Amino acid sequence: MKTMLRPVIAGLALASVSTLALAQSGSITVYTSQPTEQMATIVEAFNEAHPDIQVEVFRSGTTEVVNRLQAEFTAGSTPADVLLIADAVAMTQLKNDGRLAAYPDAPVEGLPSAVIDPDMTFFGTKLITTGIVYNTELVETPPTSWMDLTQPEAAASLTMPSPLYSGAAVYHVGTMVQQPQFGWGYYETLAENGAIAGRGNGGVLEAVARGEKAYGIIVDFMPLNAAADGSPVGFVFPSEGVSAITEPVAIVEGTDNMEAAQAFVDWTLSQAGQALSASQGYIPLIDGVDLPEGRPAPSQLTILEADLGEMIANDEANKRAFADLFGG
Repeated sequence: MKTMLRPVIAGLALASVSTLALAQSGSITVYTSQPTEQMATIVEAFNEAHPDIQVEVFRSGTTEVVNRLQAEFTAGSTPADVLLIADAVAMTQLKNDGRLAAYPDAPVEGLPSAVIDPDMTFFGTKLITTGIVYNTELVETPPTSWMDLTQPEAAASLTMPSPLYSGAAVYHVGTMVQQPQFGWGYYETLAENGAIAGRGNGGVLEAVARGEKAYGIIVDFMPLNAAADGSPVGFVFPSEGVSAITEPVAIVEGTDNMEAAQAFVDWTLSQAGQALSASQGYIPLIDGVDLPEGRPAPSQLTILEADLGEMIANDEANKRAFADLFGG
């Protein structure tokens, strides 16, 4: 994948140089939940525009990233300068704890206001929905709705990511339990009929692609990219609607290289950064960037609405309830 994207990277990086000021030299550490190979491509593209900035990366699921950060804060310091993690829930919690630096001059023109923190501490970088993956060799009639998964035969062959590990799962579970037509009763039915939870979305894709499970709950870009590469998987945007996260980027309060951290945020939000995200299979947030093949425009999606404040207030309770049903 990295080799195939090299010409794209070079073109995007050159385009960005003319519009973004070069940052000072030095190093930054990015804590992220983005897949390792994709993150390596992002760093390579960023370095084409900012060759004097060295980027170190720590990658894990959003929940584990935040847990590591909290432990480091408790110990007195963290090497993290920039965060690029799945959801606004985790970012809002960090902001409320005073762990994010405000960046009032961030280049947010063209971004939907809904993905911009009102206090200018974090900014959405892409649209990632959660839907249903299925194995095309095992499933003759693909599901069309979330409720299809509650059927005993489907639930018995269903896997999903856990909110104890995945930030996207935190947001998805938090969204689903707020919907009157679903609630915790939906998950209780799945558990009673044999559904299981693993860790992250990558494990869900592997289990379905190998035929260990026929169905999975998963973020959209993974199965859509895998299908394009020939994997026996299909993806469904369920008829009731989808949850959606925006993988926000933020600067950690107390960074010792603010200029370089700001340069990373600038590049990520730029036309070049958005185009690279689209080339990796994500739905971009700004106009003028072509949609990846097979992805709907945001206006074509039904997004399940959720109260972020309620989700934050119930975060620990939701995780405990999920663990009671599925373990972890």
